[in-house]
Amino acid sequence: MSTAPTALPSVFVVGEALIDIVVDGDSTAEHPGGSPMNVAFGLARLGVPTSFRTSLGRDERGNALRRHLDSAGVQLDSASVTDEATSTAKARIQPDRSAQYDFDISWNPGSLSVPTGVAVVHTGSIATVLHPGADAVADLFTAAHDSVLLSFDPNARPSVTPDRDAAVLDVDRIAEVSHVVKLSDEDAAWLHPGATLDEVLDRYLGLGAGLVAITCGGEGCIAASPDARIAVAAPPVDVVDTIGAGDAFMSGLLFGILSNDLVDTVRSGGLAQEGLEAIVGTALVSAQITVSRAGANPPTPDELYGPSEA
Repeated sequence: MSTAPTALPSVFVVGEALIDIVVDGDSTAEHPGGSPMNVAFGLARLGVPTSFRTSLGRDERGNALRRHLDSAGVQLDSASVTDEATSTAKARIQPDRSAQYDFDISWNPGSLSVPTGVAVVHTGSIATVLHPGADAVADLFTAAHDSVLLSFDPNARPSVTPDRDAAVLDVDRIAEVSHVVKLSDEDAAWLHPGATLDEVLDRYLGLGAGLVAITCGGEGCIAASPDARIAVAAPPVDVVDTIGAGDAFMSGLLFGILSNDLVDTVRSGGLAQEGLEAIVGTALVSAQITVSRAGANPPTPDELYGPSEA
């Protein structure tokens, strides 16, 4: 059995952290959420040194998010604490156990820079399309393109940015400088109506990505590099809910790159099929574990690899 690596390069995540207010029938519960926050949490839980720049209020919900991040060992950038109220997303669980969201969020992080010693920078979702903060994220990625691996998950939110054409422009300016792009099939359908998933893969590879993955819910995912293309079925699982599933896939995807020492290979566009299969396999198992329990609750190394031997 594979074992968890003992030392990994560090990752810097930029984007929103918020409280998911989950409405499931007659019950309501609050969970930490926000796509970039979930990715940062998932990476840190897997043992990746992870720092995070976000926007948290000086309120109880902000305190809850700080405690949550601390529990996984995420290093919160001190500039993340603001006088704004902590953002929220009301997630209504549907009969098929998927979630529909309504957001109350602001995003204005100011100037951004990559911390010393970081090998990977990840962003996505609302942080890349909600202005004025989206401009700061785009500037960060443009400046960092030649020095670190850049990872991007558009995680489209039409309820936040209903203007598709404007959203595509914002997505493209990040994707054009990203080395890793991950979308869901729903993202692909909304951003590029009428295009097949293979055409969407080709589109983002054409923009310069070294790895593109599209998740397809319970059907698994398709993924490609300039030199390889695969389709992988999802492992069977009893789904509790899908909150955080895509983010667990994303953190698993980055963990797969880091743990297989493929950062430079992906950056250069030279990822072969064997490496692509290893990375995507890790990501799918990470997502499988997360959907088997409530909320955005990604795996530990023991859950991903099995308990380590004494």
